[in-house]
Amino acid sequence: QVQLAESGGGLVQAGGSLRVSCAASGGTFRMYAMGWFRQAPGKERDIVAAISRGGDSTAYADSVKGRFTISRDNAKNTVYLQMNSVKPEDTAVYYCAARSTIYSNRYYTEDHEYGYWGQGTQVTVSS
Repeated sequence: QVQLAESGGGLVQAGGSLRVSCAASGGTFRMYAMGWFRQAPGKERDIVAAISRGGDSTAYADSVKGRFTISRDNAKNTVYLQMNSVKPEDTAVYYCAARSTIYSNRYYTEDHEYGYWGQGTQVTVSS
């Protein structure tokens, strides 16, 4: 019903900034809660940030609080993850995810709560 395409990944120096984007097509974007997850080599896929369908509620992993910001532009069917003060441990494949909602305007922080996933974009932080 909805397709997700991440972009903006790449190589960035520690302490620098990067913004990854996720463009959605199909479905009604404003009805989807969105999330960013990441998976480093040999590690489980973990939540990075989540945002409610209306964009008024957000949540972040402790490891990125104060450094990353999730936002969405429903007019552009796009969700963003602004990554500031990046660290080598931020190196991972970053995935965009969507969850269809009907009534609630909340965020979701678990893998199993999302039904749609992008292909991922590689973010590598050099030191």
